[in-house]
Amino acid sequence: MLHMVFYAKIGSEQGAFDIADALHAVCDKLVARHPHIYGDVTVADDEEVKRNWEQLKLKEGKKSLLAGVPAGLPAMVKAYRMQEKTKQVGFEWENAGQVWVKVQEEIGELRENIENGASQKEVEDEFGDVLFALVNYARFIGVEPEAALERTNRKFKSRFEYIEANAPRPLQDMTLGEMDALWNEAKKGEY
Repeated sequence: MLHMVFYAKIGSEQGAFDIADALHAVCDKLVARHPHIYGDVTVADDEEVKRNWEQLKLKEGKKSLLAGVPAGLPAMVKAYRMQEKTKQVGFEWENAGQVWVKVQEEIGELRENIENGASQKEVEDEFGDVLFALVNYARFIGVEPEAALERTNRKFKSRFEYIEANAPRPLQDMTLGEMDALWNEAKKGEY
């Protein structure tokens, strides 16, 4: 808020705009983007509100539906947001079963590339396709993939730290089987 007031003060000193101008512009945008509240547009549900919102933003000069997705977002969050946006214009599977088939198709393509000695770039491209399809599947089944992965990261860290704390000797001197037994102990201790 301090920054906004600061910039408005600079703007008013230069005669370009003042805080009232900025607030009126925000209010005008709010009214224009919510015709279902401030106008005579009737909508059936929140999905229709989102579709209308995207169409209004395109009319304001955005060249792409995806232009509003910040480039600096983490890749998984960005994938989720892009899929949500394209859904608003009907670029969407009909059901989770279709998405799961796509996930399996992408896994098959990844495996094929690996088995056929594809380049590292080709393998990475296919791996990215698998992740993108999994994010889409997560969206369809109501899972926030970034949050799910973070919970798994914490679980992994906790279990590995259990192995470290309970190892009878240095980890590099243990077999994978011995470490896996400790891993399973750690899993049993979780609630």
